[in-house]
Amino acid sequence: MATTNGTQTDLRARRTGELVKDLSSQVSRLVRQEIELAKTEVSEKGKKAGAGAGMFGGAGVAGLLMLGSLTATLIIALAIVLPAWASALIVTALWGAIAGLLALQGRNKMREMGKPVPEMTVETVKEDVQWLKNRR
Repeated sequence: MATTNGTQTDLRARRTGELVKDLSSQVSRLVRQEIELAKTEVSEKGKKAGAGAGMFGGAGVAGLLMLGSLTATLIIALAIVLPAWASALIVTALWGAIAGLLALQGRNKMREMGKPVPEMTVETVKEDVQWLKNRR
């Protein structure tokens, strides 16, 4: 049973044109709702991706520091007790380890986010399709 203008009528008694119009309206509304859900999901996943990307940025900065003045200072300080080449190698390994740790943390943040697919939307669309199939 469906209501039209406040009264109940049998769907079989309604005109095909009316039924098609109602179906079209309901499908349009459903599609708009699914699009809104997808937007919300993608926005949330984007925020999580930003944290992971920030970690990758930190790893890049740490990698650039290998060429900076702090690197030169550490090499010179170690060169007091070691040969200069050994001092340079130790400082390079230190910065490489820091960059590696930041990259691993960034990768883990990106994995936490999961697939960049609006999973809830996909699931509800599947449910909608199944519901439509069962209505036949």
